[in-house]
Amino acid sequence: MKRRSFLQKTLPAGVLLPSLLNGFSFRALGMDSPELSSLLLPVTETDHVLVIVQLNGGNDGLNMVVPLENFSNYVNARSNLYIPDTKVLPLNGKVGLHPAMTGLESLYQEGQLKVIHSVGYPQPNFSHFRATDIWMSASDSSTIVNSGWAGRYLNYEYPNFPNGYPNASMTDPLAIQIGSVTSLTFQGPAVSMGMSISSATNFYNLVNGVTDPAPNTPAGKELTYVRMVSQQTQQYATSIKAAAAKVTKQVTYPTANSLADQLKIVARLIAGGLKTRVYMVNYGGFDTHAVQVNSNDTTTGSHATLLKNVSSAIKAFQDDLRMLGAEDRVVGMTFSEFGRRVKSNGSIGTDHGSAAPCFLFGKHVMGGVLGDTPIIPANATVNDNVPFQYDFRSVYATLLSKWLCVEDRDLQQIMLKNFQQLPLINGIACKKPVNLSGEQLISNYPNPFTSSTVITFKTAGGHTLIQVMDTSGRVVANLTDKEYAPGSYTVTFNSGFMPSGVYYARLQNMATQQVRPMLKVR
Repeated sequence: MKRRSFLQKTLPAGVLLPSLLNGFSFRALGMDSPELSSLLLPVTETDHVLVIVQLNGGNDGLNMVVPLENFSNYVNARSNLYIPDTKVLPLNGKVGLHPAMTGLESLYQEGQLKVIHSVGYPQPNFSHFRATDIWMSASDSSTIVNSGWAGRYLNYEYPNFPNGYPNASMTDPLAIQIGSVTSLTFQGPAVSMGMSISSATNFYNLVNGVTDPAPNTPAGKELTYVRMVSQQTQQYATSIKAAAAKVTKQVTYPTANSLADQLKIVARLIAGGLKTRVYMVNYGGFDTHAVQVNSNDTTTGSHATLLKNVSSAIKAFQDDLRMLGAEDRVVGMTFSEFGRRVKSNGSIGTDHGSAAPCFLFGKHVMGGVLGDTPIIPANATVNDNVPFQYDFRSVYATLLSKWLCVEDRDLQQIMLKNFQQLPLINGIACKKPVNLSGEQLISNYPNPFTSSTVITFKTAGGHTLIQVMDTSGRVVANLTDKEYAPGSYTVTFNSGFMPSGVYYARLQNMATQQVRPMLKVR
């Protein structure tokens, strides 16, 4: 009998104690049997920690990572808010960071920042709520999934949670979200696998034993009693306090920066020895439809302030981990529910788009830029989007495999499908190899074409996918999706009654991907 089946069929139902304590929402349960406790050891032996930074609102990736390689088309598309090339912080000669992001630029120079171009998915959704659910659940955009990708991972690592937790092998919360209620990301197949700390203030109230006074009323007396019971039974609160108490000195974090406040707490808990596998923090305000920049200086304004705060918060976090001797254990990533359109609007802003860059940061990140500089049409329209190069679920799959050390045989069950793995984490982290390729692997002829074109592609063998996308970022055709022997192959794209214009051919072969533009004419 498999261990999960054994656990599900033989473990007794425990007492589940939902509790509220100064804005905390989490569950705790004791486990007295060492025999049963030994069965609840995590699947994977690793002390690695993943920190997820959510940028709420849909971050403008083209002004965050400026396409110097396609700069003239970028200027044409964004005449009222482009970042001057003389102000951009250059990275690899092809792209550069927004000038407010000096902290992340320094991490890049240290080899601790990975910029992943054009992260998205085949059928982008432009609703904040639905797009956020897609990113958190790792679902197809046409499918509703009620569990989160990290929740499924934690359910795999800690089966039958919350029954029997905390226990001798896992005394601490499995996941912690700071700054909001626990999100879909941590939702397991049956229950939430994480706990939430609603604000930095509530964290410090907890570790310092500060409680908001209860009113001198019958309801206040009931509240006092509930708090007493919660504090007596809350084992997770005890472990958090113990971890926080071990760290008495940290680096100076930027002030008036809520993301920095959250990351400071995360660094303290990690360095204090908490066994928590995944943390999530969030920072909002990225829905920049209007006045994204100051008209007299496009390097300043609301978006510049947001990017500066993100950059300085992450830089302080990395400096803190290094000072605390914890940087070997931590990798972080940023994501936003979508990017913005290629062309700016008349309100000195940008509208909901599709693909955008993601950042990975940490000592074991393979620094540099992954992917090709985003393609910017010479005459961009209001409907044009950056075509996605990397499925966001490939980023998740890589982190699960190469950082959290999930076995390949279990990865597809957690991620619901098979996704390519990318060169993001150095090979020593989980002793798994990475793959790099700089060769041009996909082309088409004729180009331009009228009704059909032959796409030639080269595969190193294994699973290979060829897709065609339109300028809005939607996949309009899957031309092949199967296992191949190494070699060169061709497929034909028959465009039928599709309108003339630019299309994109996308190759995905294991850890390698490329996107190439194609032009259909009448």
